[in-house]
Amino acid sequence: MNFTPMNFVSNLYYMGLGMLGIFVVMGIIILVTMLLDRLTSKKGGSKDNE
Repeated sequence: MNFTPMNFVSNLYYMGLGMLGIFVVMGIIILVTMLLDRLTSKKGGSKDNE
């Protein structure tokens, strides 16, 4: 097994794309959760909804 540091450096691009994809999916999940919370929350003025 040979260790070639240049292969690691060239794969940093793909690792960065994978991490970016993870953050994008996490952001979408957070936004959908916030949207569903706003759509399903009660609009009344009761104290329980605060």
